[in-house]
Amino acid sequence: MPRPYPPEFRQRAVELAPEGSVPLVEIAKDLGIADSCLRNWVRQADIDTGKREGLASSERAELIELRRKLRVAEMEVEILRRAAAFFAKDSLPCPK
Repeated sequence: MPRPYPPEFRQRAVELAPEGSVPLVEIAKDLGIADSCLRNWVRQADIDTGKREGLASSERAELIELRRKLRVAEMEVEILRRAAAFFAKDSLPCPK
């Protein structure tokens, strides 16, 4: 997977795009990026500024972080459940 472009580069590319005098395809070609990439950046910028409905970048980052924390918590619960079952088995009296 290619390295992400710096935020300053993305911001400048998005600023160039809505001027309308030049099509997105030409701007993307001049910048050396795919036109679909530039379209995605413009769409996300519109979402972030409230011009379009969708999940903002900050909300997306928060969602990713919360999903990661949930995954870790679920693993911890499973480990504790298995440990409790293991120790409960050892504490039962042996039949004679």
